[in-house]
Amino acid sequence: MDEQTLSVDTALNVLRAIGEATRLRLIALLAESELTVKDATEILRQSQPRISRHLKLLAEAGLILRFPEGSWVYYRLADGATADVARDLVARISKEDPVLAGDRERFKAIRKAKAEEAAAYFAAKALTWDQERSLHVSERAVEAAMVAALGDKPFNAFLDLGTGTGRLLELFSDKYASALGIDASHDMLAVARANLARLGLTNAQVRHGDIYALNVPPRSFDVVAIHQVLHFLDDPARALAEAARALRPGGRLLIVDFAPHELEFLRDAHAHRRLGFGHEQMARWLEGLELDVEAVTDLTPGQDQASKLTVTLWLARDRRIVTDLPLADATREVA
Repeated sequence: MDEQTLSVDTALNVLRAIGEATRLRLIALLAESELTVKDATEILRQSQPRISRHLKLLAEAGLILRFPEGSWVYYRLADGATADVARDLVARISKEDPVLAGDRERFKAIRKAKAEEAAAYFAAKALTWDQERSLHVSERAVEAAMVAALGDKPFNAFLDLGTGTGRLLELFSDKYASALGIDASHDMLAVARANLARLGLTNAQVRHGDIYALNVPPRSFDVVAIHQVLHFLDDPARALAEAARALRPGGRLLIVDFAPHELEFLRDAHAHRRLGFGHEQMARWLEGLELDVEAVTDLTPGQDQASKLTVTLWLARDRRIVTDLPLADATREVA
């Protein structure tokens, strides 16, 4: 059977699973973003056991996938023809439907509250943010691995998402012709601007922005970096999609974040939304964005640093060929 088609029995199972009001509302939300049970209970205003039961039925029908992470569990729509039926159905429902519109508004409110929580944390920690990275293997080792991953060849335009104090703009200042750092925290940007001025980096600038909706031209950067940012986000896949959109054909995406861990205190003490990312999960996201993973590096603490976290670097390349560009740009060598 063609993998893009469904058997009659599978189609009927899918329709039965979707054919209930709460489950249809859940599918509509999951078509936009991943959710936890806690998120869903707040949005749908139903009990946790009821929401969990409906999510279990959707998972059994192959419509959604379940990803445990510490004491939390994230749910997202599955890939393939089975979940495509659900996506198509949701797309055909009127945006004016009062029930689904109410769900979306409550979802937006939850996202806003989480974003404000993270922003408040960043504002309070802006001046000491770099020191807090001592939770993992030494920053010197991480930076050395990042430099090695990108190599010696210079490149034209560099974009640093979640730039924080602007450290990566400094680290790669001998490689790029121009650079832009984007961050959601005005306090962080104030620190970054002061650092750039102190270093005399006139070919780099920072800008306030939303990592989920980048105000940059598409296909405009040779290298995009996301350094220790994804674990603060509710929807990392969405941020990766925006990063990929900013890449020129043949451009590279450098991601640095924690490997999976179980330090639950980081959620409350440091506003972490995710407890790290596994190789398979990241590979699936990048493949879905038509990015080829070129290298994966795990920086594991030594025996004398057993309490620290492993940091993983992923280097991926946009698989579009450079000749997709206009002739004048196609002749430029991409790093």
